[in-house]
Amino acid sequence: MKYYLIGDRELVLAFGLVGVEGTAAVTRDEALAAFDRVTGRTTGKNRMPDAGEKPKVLILTEEVSALLEHEVKEWQMGGKAPLIVEIPGIQGHLEGKKNLTDAIREAVGIQV
Repeated sequence: MKYYLIGDRELVLAFGLVGVEGTAAVTRDEALAAFDRVTGRTTGKNRMPDAGEKPKVLILTEEVSALLEHEVKEWQMGGKAPLIVEIPGIQGHLEGKKNLTDAIREAVGIQV
C-alpha cells in the first residue's frame, strides 16, 4: 500500500527514511498545491501519473489539515481514495484536537 505525507519538513524527512514520500508545506498555497497533485484534483504535468501511482493513504499533519479544512472535508465526504489520516505535527497535538484514544472513548463509550 502506498502512503504520502504532507507536513513539516522534519516529518517529511523522517517518513522518507522508512520509504514514505512526502511534501513539506508551511503555507496554505504549498499545502493546497501538494494536496491537489496527490489527490488528482488538478490537471497538467504536476499531477500524479495515474491511479496505480496514486497513494491509498494521504497523511496530513494537523497543521496542514487546518490550512486545508474545507478541501479535506469535501474530499472525505466524497468517499474517494486516498484515505486522509491526520497526525500530530512535530510540535505535538494542536489545541482542541482529540487524540485517537479520546476519539475511541467517545465513539465506543468505554475506556480502552
